[in-house]
Amino acid sequence: MTDYFHLNIKNDKLISLSTLGLAHLGDSVYEVMVRAWLCLRGPARVKELHRATVGYVSAPSQAARAERIFPLLTQEEWDVFRRGRNTAPHSIPKAASRGEYQAATGLETLFGWLYLQGNTGRLNQLFSAMMEEDEPQ
Repeated sequence: MTDYFHLNIKNDKLISLSTLGLAHLGDSVYEVMVRAWLCLRGPARVKELHRATVGYVSAPSQAARAERIFPLLTQEEWDVFRRGRNTAPHSIPKAASRGEYQAATGLETLFGWLYLQGNTGRLNQLFSAMMEEDEPQ
C-alpha cells in the first residue's frame, strides 16, 4: 500500500511529471500548510479561517511570499520554480496579474516537487520563511 503522506519519489520520475501536475499537487500542499498555520494561531470562527485562507492562497499573496524565499533556494529548487513559472497559463484569475499568477504557479510547482520527494523538512523551512513576517510578536 502506498503511503501518500510519506512519499519519496526518485528524481528521474519527478522530472518526467508534468509541471502543471506538480503545481496542482503543490497548490493543495501549500493550502494545507496555510490552514494548519492558521489553526495553530488560536481559536477563530470558520468564516474567519476561510477568509484568511483565501487571502493567503491567492496568486498575489503567493507571489509576494515566494519572493521572500528566493535567497534561500538551491539551484535545483530555483530551476523547478522557474520551470513552473514559465509554464504558459491557460487562464489568469481576474484578481491577479500574469506575473503574479506565473510566480504562484512556480511556488506551487516547487511545493509539489518537494512533497513528492518526501522533503517535508525543506517544505517547513521554506513555508516558515514565507510566513515569519506574519507571526505575532
